[in-house]
Amino acid sequence: QEWQNPFATWDPRDFCNISEIVLPMDTYWSPPIFILERVSGQNPELNYMVLMHNGIFNSTRPFQVTLTCSLIILKFPFDTQTCNLSIASFLYPVTDFVMKTRRTPAEILKDSQSFLLTDGEWKFTNLSIIEYTEMLDDKAFSVVTYVISMERRPTLYILNLILPTCALYLLDMAVLFGPSSLEEKINFQIAIILGSSMLAVILNNSLPTSSNKPPIIGTH
Repeated sequence: QEWQNPFATWDPRDFCNISEIVLPMDTYWSPPIFILERVSGQNPELNYMVLMHNGIFNSTRPFQVTLTCSLIILKFPFDTQTCNLSIASFLYPVTDFVMKTRRTPAEILKDSQSFLLTDGEWKFTNLSIIEYTEMLDDKAFSVVTYVISMERRPTLYILNLILPTCALYLLDMAVLFGPSSLEEKINFQIAIILGSSMLAVILNNSLPTSSNKPPIIGTH
């Protein structure tokens, strides 16, 4: 965060060329903002801010938060999810308090990709910023929304779910039209049904459950 207070300025030449100082957050007024989609989180212990001689305040506070995000898993495991992170303050209307982003979405995306170095299930693909005003009780409030796009890495699901499922169905077709006797076909069909049931249990534990429509792989 960065903001300016014209009443907190000084001439560095009058104070041993001191051009900036570090102060506690409660020393001066700071923007009261919060995340709309936040469910839970861990507040930082860095409750300090830097004050420049020209009245510009700078506060860098790392947050670790859990957000709500509606998923669309119809194309699972080849799905791309979009989540919003909205920052707002409903204490001051837009006539008193306006939020703007200092950097472009391309710059923030580049920094975010450099910070996200984990080789996990998701890949950070895109980030866009929307600045708008929200009407509440006939008052307009400034809101900044970061639209984050994440793409799922499907390799693990292909190896553990899709390929075994296709192999079971192909084996089922081969036994059904094979030259073996009826008794052997029935025994093998029962074994395939048991294998499909076990795979369905594993699939049920692996698929996300926060979507209105089930994924295509779960409707077979």
